[in-house]
Amino acid sequence: MSTLKVADFIGRMLMALLFILAAVGKATNSGPALAHMAAHGVPAFVLPAVIALELAAGLALLAGWRVHWAAAALAVFCLAAAFVFHLDLGNPPERTLFFKDLALAGGLIVVALSAAHAKGLMKA
Repeated sequence: MSTLKVADFIGRMLMALLFILAAVGKATNSGPALAHMAAHGVPAFVLPAVIALELAAGLALLAGWRVHWAAAALAVFCLAAAFVFHLDLGNPPERTLFFKDLALAGGLIVVALSAAHAKGLMKA
């Protein structure tokens, strides 16, 4: 296996674990997530969709299955999370979370485009 393939897998695995573990945490103890969502005006019925997205796209990213779609979906999710939950930029921890979500979205966009290019879905 080439160094590039190993690095690709390790990078995808590290990103995927964040979403998989977040989904499991929300599924096994939804109280904190529901309270956080309510505090930001997000209805509770959204939580199952969030869990499904984080788990399904995280597992797809980990497995290398439809990586371009999984990474793109997670990038959009990270952008939404940044702008819905972390816009209090005067609060240093919230500012850090805002830029962390933006950085994750940026990395996921790179993963999505690289995967699409590797599959021949787009030209360089």
